[in-house]
Amino acid sequence: MSIIGFHRFLIATAIVFCAVFAAWEFRIFSASGGLGPLSLGVFFALAAAALAYYLANLARFLNRETLR
Repeated sequence: MSIIGFHRFLIATAIVFCAVFAAWEFRIFSASGGLGPLSLGVFFALAAAALAYYLANLARFLNRETLR
């Protein structure tokens, strides 16, 4: 596995973690309310979206066309 392949794997793992953690925090917010779980849920949902955008456009970020 190349370093770029491993990087893609790590980013994909981070996306899954952020999405699951955001869902967990939203569930806590719906059960008990409070600003803390809501803000964490929004933050990690945005982080998952940003990482997904980064992963989808990795070749452009690295200025390489051979990664696709």
